[in-house]
Amino acid sequence: MNKRDAIGISAFQAAGDLRGFVISGRWPDTTREWAELLAMTVRVASLPGVLSTSTVFGVREEVPDDPQPTAVGLVLAEGPVMGDFALPAGRFSDRQPPALIMLHPPSETRSSLPECEGSASGCVLLPGLPYLGLDHRAAWVEAEADGTVVSMVSRVGIDPINDPDTAVLAMLLAS
Repeated sequence: MNKRDAIGISAFQAAGDLRGFVISGRWPDTTREWAELLAMTVRVASLPGVLSTSTVFGVREEVPDDPQPTAVGLVLAEGPVMGDFALPAGRFSDRQPPALIMLHPPSETRSSLPECEGSASGCVLLPGLPYLGLDHRAAWVEAEADGTVVSMVSRVGIDPINDPDTAVLAMLLAS
């Protein structure tokens, strides 16, 4: 892979909250590359005070105002999973994003290993069209605040209902 093939990611905040990421270079092409992008977002979410609650982020193939020349799109915070401002089912039925990401801060992550207490986690769902032979894909990542990836799993051909994160993301996509 040469430098111009790289995928860049830059986080941005507003009012102290993580509001999203600018993607530059190119979009991920494979489930593995989406898992690697997810790992970077989870590492950011693991930093103390960056993310206050479990939040859904939508992928948008549009660039910010006055973008850098290599910007290809945005991953924007759409809203929390629970609470007064929780996203309603069918939120993305008009404009289905190519991917949805859910990030959980350390306060809302149950660590997979006892020695990794305080890690953050996340999931990316790449919706498919199973009736056309295009499987749903997903990846899950858990990372500590020092950047250590504790767990990374990716799957093709998933049934979204079999995992809480993918079930919530699929529900948001459904109308």
